[in-house]
Amino acid sequence: MKPGTGRRGTRTALFTRRNARRLSAVCSVLGTLVIASAGLAPGAAAADDVQSKQWYLDAMGADEIWEHSTGKGVKVAVVDTGVNPNTPSLKGQVLVDEVPKTAKYHVTQDYDGHGTSMAEIIAGTGAGGGIKGLAPQAKIIPIRVGLDQLKDQDERAKSLTSAKAIRAAADSDAKIINMSFGSEYYESEEEDAVKYAASKGKLLFASVGNDGARGNKRSYPAGNPYAVGVAAIDKTGTVGKFSTYGNDADLAAPGLDIPGWCDNTFTKYCSTEGTSPAAAIASASAALIWSAHPDWTANQVLRSLIDTAVRKWPKDEPSKYLGYGVVRPRRVLIDKDINPGPANRDPLAAENGADPDEDITAAVSPSTAPSGTPSKPAEKADPASGPTAAAAKDADSGSDTQTWVIIGAVAAVLVIGGAGFAVLRARRNA
Repeated sequence: MKPGTGRRGTRTALFTRRNARRLSAVCSVLGTLVIASAGLAPGAAAADDVQSKQWYLDAMGADEIWEHSTGKGVKVAVVDTGVNPNTPSLKGQVLVDEVPKTAKYHVTQDYDGHGTSMAEIIAGTGAGGGIKGLAPQAKIIPIRVGLDQLKDQDERAKSLTSAKAIRAAADSDAKIINMSFGSEYYESEEEDAVKYAASKGKLLFASVGNDGARGNKRSYPAGNPYAVGVAAIDKTGTVGKFSTYGNDADLAAPGLDIPGWCDNTFTKYCSTEGTSPAAAIASASAALIWSAHPDWTANQVLRSLIDTAVRKWPKDEPSKYLGYGVVRPRRVLIDKDINPGPANRDPLAAENGADPDEDITAAVSPSTAPSGTPSKPAEKADPASGPTAAAAKDADSGSDTQTWVIIGAVAAVLVIGGAGFAVLRARRNA
């Protein structure tokens, strides 16, 4: 397939097909912060109780994962609303001094609470009863974006555009860039920034968006080539009704009933849902793998996640709801003979409109697409949607179905860690 074509389409197609940069959490990053209270009564949990709400750690087999890797030695850039380095769970975890000088400003104070939540989901130590990160020994480099909900003009002047923030993250020592935000507006500068980061060997995860139940508009930066779009599932493995679906969903991860800070006072946690935490869990999964295999490249880490992802459908027919499947880092870590494939070949080359035989670090070129409209607030996922499944039309039967599948055993459930985890079969061509 020639460069400029593929699942993500040409740059013109990017503008028309992915015109949604929705915040990937019920906590909207670009619009007014709203927390869904499903799962935690009366909508918040004391810090000493929050870890009991982290159902996904058991589902993913975290205790066994941590016997093999804790993310040590891997840095994750969190491009978000800032990160509070002083929460009990993040003390010693946030490398404020490593924000690159190219960022121009080193202001990292979290004006929302969202970025701190993502950082804790990735690398929280769990100290003080706070959120325990899936990769608790990874480190966080905070890159603050001046999103539209930041009304203070002085603070906005100290923050970065998404394009500049992604470039700053690319210039840091982070191996992974987490982008749990989105907007419906395409920007060529942002696409160029994502490509720049990919050319420097970074692995970028972006929330795919929360518009699945309301128009299913495309979201950026998830809509850009070389951004790995992450969809959200609940504790049964069912894709969230709100989770934006289509060609941009590359992988899936837990994203419903996930604890996060209620606001920027950092006094209590709330139950959240959306593709924001799903992207953070995917980033943490990559950090675990890269820590265990420090000589691997971004291509190899991503390929290992794709190859081991939970799915029933054929690998070459990715689901439009769950992409190549649900991330399962445990399977990578316990396989001592796993083959990560070639170091310099992009496993999503076709989707990214790239030559599969070309090295991305040498092949990425800037976009020539016209600039989009400046970003504006995005909407939150609909709390009323809750942990529901999106109905999928089965391509084989021609009927609307929800097919529960079994992976790795003739049993009633799918197992991604040690716990039961059913996954909705929903083919992308449905």
